[in-house]
Amino acid sequence: MSASIFQAVIEAQRRVQEELLRKRNVVGVAIGYRESQGVRTDEPAVAVLVEQKLPEAALSESDMVPREVNGVRTDVFEVGYLRALQTGTSSRDKFRPVIPAGVSIGHYKVTAGTLGVVVKDRTTGTKLLLSNNHVFANSNEATKGDSIYQPAPMDGGTESDKVATLERFITLKYLEGQVGTPQPEPEPDPTPTPTPTPSQPSGCDITDVFVGLANVIAKLTGSEKRVEATALSAVGVTAVAKAASAGESLDNLLDAALARPVNPDMFSPNIRHIGSIQGTKTPFIGQKIRKVGRTTDYSESTVTLLNATVNVGYNTSAGTRTARFTGQVICDVMSQGGDSGSLIVEQDSQNAVGLLFAGSTLATIFTPIDIVLSNLNITF
Repeated sequence: MSASIFQAVIEAQRRVQEELLRKRNVVGVAIGYRESQGVRTDEPAVAVLVEQKLPEAALSESDMVPREVNGVRTDVFEVGYLRALQTGTSSRDKFRPVIPAGVSIGHYKVTAGTLGVVVKDRTTGTKLLLSNNHVFANSNEATKGDSIYQPAPMDGGTESDKVATLERFITLKYLEGQVGTPQPEPEPDPTPTPTPTPSQPSGCDITDVFVGLANVIAKLTGSEKRVEATALSAVGVTAVAKAASAGESLDNLLDAALARPVNPDMFSPNIRHIGSIQGTKTPFIGQKIRKVGRTTDYSESTVTLLNATVNVGYNTSAGTRTARFTGQVICDVMSQGGDSGSLIVEQDSQNAVGLLFAGSTLATIFTPIDIVLSNLNITF
């Protein structure tokens, strides 16, 4: 796909995204390649993500997805109900004296999540722990200094298992209104985001994004599983409209937080089954990836969609809240509840690709790693 065609698809997505997200059953918009009878074609498309594929007879005319937008074909992908992966169904071990990444961890008021990786503050060099806001900061409802347990509370963690304290987090913005006390964002980072290792393509050339396509999106179609349709509420639509009129944005770039170890020497730089991280890599369609998470342990997947805008459900003290994320990456399902916070790593290298934070029974969602590093002012 040439750079000009890629830009045309991005522009088409931008123009119709808000309109598409208002349709019943639609939970996201991305870019990818159109499928025909279950086979991926070479035709670029605006991908419309729905909780469940419905027959045309079950949809009103206003909820129908147009076959084409701004001269670009559309395609519909079933991804299920997208939620923050903050719960799990089985216990995970307490690791002592050395704690690797990829294990159960969490704020003392949450169920369970995953320790993504050990990082360093770019300004001070302090060793910190990386995971999601909803794992370390209880979806905005935490305060700096709060206890972080390993294992997480759901896995038996108590105050005696306190291994870190909440350092800082990126505040989540909800369509239905804020929950918790907003925290100050990190100071702007004067240091450029680390570039990928020289041996890997940097992805600066837009055509590099579509190199190496292989069997993408196969698991996102043809599912017969039924899920509850919970499209964006009227409250959410109103919130978006009010924010737009006020010149504000309710979009989120990432779900991320940092914790400060009580004893830095307790934490290994290695991720279980993967090892240490050597650099970063820009996500591209067809990319083979892997992760280690608290619930599903080691798993592999393939990147299927880029530049996704998705609505993700969060459980909060005020009930379910919806957060809209932009610029996300979608891959074949590789996670379950409790895997949130896992670091996504390329299969054939030690390069980090992204930070996992949400998913469904049909898909997994993560944020490109360089967005995470830049916004949190950290490095490996």
